[in-house]
Parts: sequence; structure tokens; C-alpha cells
Amino acid sequence: MSRAGRQRAARRLAVLCAAALLLTACGQPAEEETRHRFTAMGTLVDVSIWGAQPLEAEAAAREVEALFVTLHAAWDPWGDGALGTVNRALAAGEAIRPDPDLGVLLDEAAALTETTGGLFDPAIGALVRLWGFSDDESRPVAPPPAGEIAARLAATAPLPELLVDGVVQGPPGAQLDLGGFLKGVAVQRGIELLQARGIEHAIVNAGGDLRAIGRRGERAWRIGIRAARDNTIVAALEVADGEAVFTSGDYERYFDYEGRHYHHILDPRTGYPTRGIASVTVVHGDAALADAGATALLVAGPEDWPRMAETLGLDRVLVVFEDGAIELTGALEPRIWFTDEEQGRRARVRPLP
Repeated sequence: MSRAGRQRAARRLAVLCAAALLLTACGQPAEEETRHRFTAMGTLVDVSIWGAQPLEAEAAAREVEALFVTLHAAWDPWGDGALGTVNRALAAGEAIRPDPDLGVLLDEAAALTETTGGLFDPAIGALVRLWGFSDDESRPVAPPPAGEIAARLAATAPLPELLVDGVVQGPPGAQLDLGGFLKGVAVQRGIELLQARGIEHAIVNAGGDLRAIGRRGERAWRIGIRAARDNTIVAALEVADGEAVFTSGDYERYFDYEGRHYHHILDPRTGYPTRGIASVTVVHGDAALADAGATALLVAGPEDWPRMAETLGLDRVLVVFEDGAIELTGALEPRIWFTDEEQGRRARVRPLP
């Protein structure tokens, strides 16, 4: 990450701390808590460990940092690692068998593409790059021409069609980008690494997307859910042991052009940014599924998100619409409290099919 990127990430963390994204104080940790922060995957990652010996906790947290850095290098779609190698082979019209770790990840992603009916599809990497959202440093100022969007959309194919018997091959216009899945996998693996080191109480928070294990002392880990398009907290909840909380929203990477809001979450069916929903928050035991699921529900839109949540087995969901209206599932409603009581009274419980 460049110096400018690190500065932007630092500003984001400062805002999140001020807004109490983790409702545990972003200042000095308690004596029983060890915290380690680093930048990776275009965001700031915060590892909090409770109740472990400080030297052991710090060593384990630094292992998590090394893991994130390694995964980012391997799965950067335009870098020299495993995913970049696959994309260069696709561009050359060549068949390639990914390395075993990436192969497993692509199998999981392809299964999710099929389950979501293509609402989650990493095979839109060329479109993401066309829009200028392919890395944290890109700052697009206008949408690409409609003809180019249509051409890129026609030049690719869904991931399940590109991945056959462990081999990736497809049209030269196809490119893969795991951005809607990568943080979830990294957070999941980060927690698993801590558990393998004997850590029982911890949280790995990657820019507000997180998974927790154990407790923070005498109480559960408490987290805040960021409001769409500003830096306030719309709601808070206590995270149970093993739960992940992931949000997809239209406010992280975006630009405004001629009165319209364009953001980085693209609808694979149209090639354009999604409309109607500002953010989706998913609570689930599998961080990777929570990450991909939040994206799929946002793409599904205001009418169809409950059906997609049911399809994916996601029963704890909070949806914020572009007009500020809020819907949530019945399973999440008793666990959440809103920072604005009036907003909480207006929130609608939406049943799943």
C-alpha cells in the first residue's frame, strides 16, 4: 500500500474508533487485552486478544499479520501471485491449473456463484478494472462508456463455466477478482490460526468486517454497525463465540457523477453498480459465507434479498436502503439495539420465505 493509501486507511480507522465501531474503546487496551494493528488488503486490520500472556498474544497477532500479507500477495488479481498468474493465462487464452490453495478457494467461490444464481461471481474482474475499482489507489471520476461495459460483460463467462475439473480456461476477456470473498476467507483463517496457537478469546477486525471467539472478559464482544454513507453507528450488538459480522455497502469505494452515486459493488448481470440498497450486514458463523452473502444480498436488491438470504441459510441480516429505511430479520431483531431509538422503532422486521 502506498503512503497515500496508508494515510487514507489511518483516517478511516480514526473515524471508526471515534464512532465506536468496536465498542471497547479504540485507545489504550485494558491490561488483559493485547491489540495489534496493521494494514493489509487495502484496509486496516485490528487483532484484539483477551486474557493471554502478552508476549504470546503479540507473537500470535503478528502471525495473523503475516498471514494477511501472504494471502494478499497470492490473491491479488493483477499481481505476481497465484491469482495474477491465472488471470494472465486467461488473457492469453491458455488453460491453467491453479495452485492447490487457490484451487480450493475457486471451488468454493464457484459453488457460491451457482447457489446465488450468479449474484456473487468473481469472474467480473475485467469489469471491476474497467470501472476503476480494481485496487485501493484507484479514484475513478466518471463511469466508463456504456459500449465498453457491454463489451466486457459479453467477453466473460460465469466462474463455474471457467473452472472445470480444477482447470481454469475461458475467453480472453475473462478475469477473476476475489474481492467479494477475500476478506472473509482471511478473517476466518486468522481466527483459526489464533485458535491453533491456544488463543481462546479474540477478534480479528478487517476494516469493520470481523469474526470473534470467546469473550472480552466478563462480557461478550460488542461491536457497532456503521450507518451507510456516513461515519456514525446505526446499531450495535454482542457477538457470540464463533460469529462473524460482515457488511457490504456502497460507501467504501465510490464516486458521484452528474448527480448519481456509483460504487464498487457491481451487478454481474448488468455490469453496473447495484441500486436500491446502501448496505447489508450479515451475522454468521462462517466469515467467508458472511462476506460473499452480504454482497449477494446487496446485488439481489430491495425485493429479492430475503429470498437470497433464505437460499444461503443466512437468518441474521440487517439491510439499510438508499433512503435510510431499515429492514432486518426476525432472528437478528432481539439481539440488536439502535443508537437512534426513533430509527429503531421505524425499522421493519422482514420475514424470510
